[in-house]
Amino acid sequence: MNKLSALEQEPVRRYEREHPGELIHLDIKKLGRIGSVGHRITGRYPGAINRHHGIGWEFVHVCIDDASRIAFVQVMPDQRKESAVAFLEAAVAYYASLGIKVQRVMTDNGSCYRSRAFRAACKRLGLRQIFTKPYTPRTNGKAERFIQTSLREWAYARAYNTSDERNAELPRWLHRYNWHRPHGSIGSKPPISRLGLAGNNLLRLHS
Repeated sequence: MNKLSALEQEPVRRYEREHPGELIHLDIKKLGRIGSVGHRITGRYPGAINRHHGIGWEFVHVCIDDASRIAFVQVMPDQRKESAVAFLEAAVAYYASLGIKVQRVMTDNGSCYRSRAFRAACKRLGLRQIFTKPYTPRTNGKAERFIQTSLREWAYARAYNTSDERNAELPRWLHRYNWHRPHGSIGSKPPISRLGLAGNNLLRLHS
């Protein structure tokens, strides 16, 4: 039997895992690097950006926990296997800092996630890897929706002068998303509320 065909695939259905860490969703969004400012000078709509030809791309690697919707994001230089592995390791470490032990990871069928290096990283970290159904992005819908939210509320929320300025805003926005922003699908509470942390732990982690 082909090893790849034997890997588990998640059925297309609406679902929510019961406990944080049971399943995390990974995805990547390509963003053009910022070369010049948009609407404040040109009168374009808020968030519009002029880009110099050939300035290049950045790759936003995102991870969201299925049960809690707690998210982790890093901007990487590419979407190669080395970056995917580094991001996975950083994501698992981030969730561990919140007391979450990750068990499974869902990805699309991109080459970086199909690589031996990524599979080896999953094995080393004790993760079970799940692939979305080919050509069916809705099976990774939570990651897709989070990407749209991050584009609207962070990446295109205002006219940044540089890519570095936009990237500097990411940790602040992500903190608001995880700790303060009401999330409609979890009863209009912030994702961190689903960890059931005691007051002392909340203060420690929030500081």
